[in-house]
Amino acid sequence: MNELDLFLSKLWSQYTSYTPSAERISQLFGEKVINDHIAFRTFNLPHCNVAKQREFLEQFGYKFGGDYFFEQKRLKAIHLENENPIYPKIFLSELMLEDFSEGLISVIKEISSDFNVENKENLFLGSRTWDINYDVYLKLAEESEYASWLYVWGFCPNHFTVSVNHLENYSEVQEVNDMLKDNGYVLNSSGGEIKGSQDDLLEQSSTMADKMEVDFDIELKPIPSCYYEFAKRYADKSGELYQGFVAKSADKIFESTNK
Repeated sequence: MNELDLFLSKLWSQYTSYTPSAERISQLFGEKVINDHIAFRTFNLPHCNVAKQREFLEQFGYKFGGDYFFEQKRLKAIHLENENPIYPKIFLSELMLEDFSEGLISVIKEISSDFNVENKENLFLGSRTWDINYDVYLKLAEESEYASWLYVWGFCPNHFTVSVNHLENYSEVQEVNDMLKDNGYVLNSSGGEIKGSQDDLLEQSSTMADKMEVDFDIELKPIPSCYYEFAKRYADKSGELYQGFVAKSADKIFESTNK
């Protein structure tokens, strides 16, 4: 196993530890599942921003593929593609802290002193190294679900994505959605269960995030962890499958971790 395969294996192992439904769903397909992309969240602080993440991933052959802006959620994002197309794309997003209240900024700056990112792999696998408070979590969620999620879960994969294009037993996102609902899974219906269209060159759907018991020092609370996404790509005018992302669709996919 080369270094990138080992890194991706560690990402999947961590992700399924707090998203057990993803492991179960991957087995439901009854075939080898190819991953379209993996997504991560971070803050636009100098030591842990998207630029730092990108710098780490470049050693594995990842290159810039496109950038995105989410007006309402105040996020900037990029996606990276590997020089070897067998590897998944990486979607990196960061919260623009300067656009939020002093209260939110002060919380993030306080916990940022506990960010252990000397080893850059911790930007993806470092989890949370700070103590959390439930009232603070709720307060952050009022301003930004994205910020409250990061406050609880820290640096870790936010979601993996099944490539519908590579499935043998399913050819449409709707077929996958029907199978998931038949097996009792709840889909993200924000903006419709299928986000995007063939005209957008990308269709996406996702489960709603698992609920996991989180220790807030003096009490356990069920908190949304992560979700599993499903994507089908269409050929552009050149005849090649579109490799980018659609911001209006991704904006709704983010809401898979809403309470």
